[in-house]
Amino acid sequence: MHIIVETGKCEGFGNCVMADPDTFDIGDDGLVIALRATAEEHDRARVEEAARSCPVEAITLEQR
Repeated sequence: MHIIVETGKCEGFGNCVMADPDTFDIGDDGLVIALRATAEEHDRARVEEAARSCPVEAITLEQR
């Protein structure tokens, strides 16, 4: 699955980082960054939870 982060939407709540710190972090600018561009099947549940936890829907997941 491909991970897309729209930093223009991000408000730095950090919910995604709390849900999946192996995939997401907060950058020096206070906005979310994806630590990897894709997620493997065994990480699906955590990545999906992180995307759902974003109150401004700044994270999109695409199946590839």
